[in-house]
Parts: sequence; structure tokens; C-alpha cells
Amino acid sequence: MEIMDDRYSHCSTLMVSQLPTEQWHQTIGDNTLADAILDRLMHNAHRINLLKTDSMRKKMNTLTQVEQLE
Repeated sequence: MEIMDDRYSHCSTLMVSQLPTEQWHQTIGDNTLADAILDRLMHNAHRINLLKTDSMRKKMNTLTQVEQLE
């Protein structure tokens, strides 16, 4: 909360998460704290949702297995 309060309206904040934003509130737990943090974070937010694809670990593992067979 202190970080968000200090940065709000002064500088940019980049937040990256594998957790969907719809679950952030319940993950923080404390309703009052979650409301305050997410209000500051999401008020002027630009959201970029990446496409859901297989993980690079899974892709690299498949490539490695194919190379080993050759």
C-alpha cells in the first residue's frame, strides 16, 4: 500500500502477474487494503493481456525430445 500511495500520480508502475486481474482482490485478502491498492493501481491503468499459449518450457522440452530422437 505504501508503495502504491507514494507512486500514485507521480510516476509509472508496472505490474506483471500470471494471476488474472479478477482474482487480485481476493488474493490480497484484506478487503479494505485490497480496495485501496487496486483503486490506485487500476484507476489509470493500461492493461495488456497476453494470449494464452503453451509455456516455453513445454515447447523447449518438446524440441529437445525431437532433437534427441534424431
